[in-house]
Amino acid sequence: MHARMTDARPAGFWLLALVFALFVAFMYGPMLVIVVLSFQGPEGGLTFPMRGFSLHWFRQLAEGLGVVDIGAALRRSLGLGAAVMVFTVVLSVLAGLAFRKKLRGGNALFYIVVASLIMPSIIVSLGIGLEFRLLDNGIKWLLGTLGMDSALENYGTALGLFTSALGAHLTWTLPFGLLIMFAVFNRFDPSYEEAARDLGATPWQGFSHVVLPLVAPSVVGIGMFGFTLSWDEIARTSQAIGDVNTLPLELQGLTSTVTTPSIYALGTVTTVVSFLVMGLAIGLAMLLARRRKG
Repeated sequence: MHARMTDARPAGFWLLALVFALFVAFMYGPMLVIVVLSFQGPEGGLTFPMRGFSLHWFRQLAEGLGVVDIGAALRRSLGLGAAVMVFTVVLSVLAGLAFRKKLRGGNALFYIVVASLIMPSIIVSLGIGLEFRLLDNGIKWLLGTLGMDSALENYGTALGLFTSALGAHLTWTLPFGLLIMFAVFNRFDPSYEEAARDLGATPWQGFSHVVLPLVAPSVVGIGMFGFTLSWDEIARTSQAIGDVNTLPLELQGLTSTVTTPSIYALGTVTTVVSFLVMGLAIGLAMLLARRRKG
C-alpha cells in the first residue's frame, strides 16, 4: 500500500503531460495532415475527407506543375544546401580552434557573428541583395572604364545561388555551428593533444588523428544543421538569390496558384528529404561515437 502511494503520479504531472501532448500535436499535426492528404486519389481536394488513396499526385508532381521546373528547383536547393553544409562545417571548426586561444577582439567578433540571429531575416536578405547590386554597379563601372565593352554587354549580375544566396544562408547557419563548436571545445581535454605532441605528432597529425575523431559526432551535427536550415530557408533567400528560385521559394509561390493535392505531395517530398538527412546524420554520429568508445 505504501509503495503504491509513493509511486502515484502527482496531479501536476498529468497537467504537464497534457500540455506536452498538445505541444507535440501542434508542432507535428500540420506535417501529418499534409502527408496524409498528399496520398489522396485523383478526385481528392485540399481538405478532408479523403477521396481514395493513391500516388496520383506524386506522379502529377513528377510531370511538372505548370511552368515551374520542380526538378531544377530541387537540384538547386540540394546544391545550395550541400555548399552551405560544407562551409558551415569548415568555418565552424576553424573558428572553434581559433577561439581556444585568447584573441584580441575575439569577444567583439563573436557577438558580431551571432548578432545575425537576432536580426529580422528579411532585413538581412534585403541588405545582402543591396550589397550585391552595388557590387554590380562597381563591376560595370570598372568594365566601362577599362573599355571592355564586350564583357560589359555580357555581364549580368553577381547575385546568384553560390554567391549572394550562399552568403545569406551562412548568416543563418554559421552562428549555430559556432555555438555548437564553442561548447564542444570548452569541454575538450587538451591533455590528449599534449600526449600526441609528446609522441612526436605534428600539429596537423594531432588535429587529424586526435582532435577531429573526438569532435566528429558534433561536426556531423553541425553539417546536419547547415543543410536542414538551408534546405527550408525562404526569408533570407528571397531578396538575395537573383533570377532563380530554390525549392522553398517555388513552393511558396505555388501556394497561390496550385489548388490540387500536388502541392501537398511536394511538401511531403521536401519533408522526407529533411528527415533522410537528419537520419543519416544521427546514424553517422552514433557510429562515430561508438567507434571512439571502442
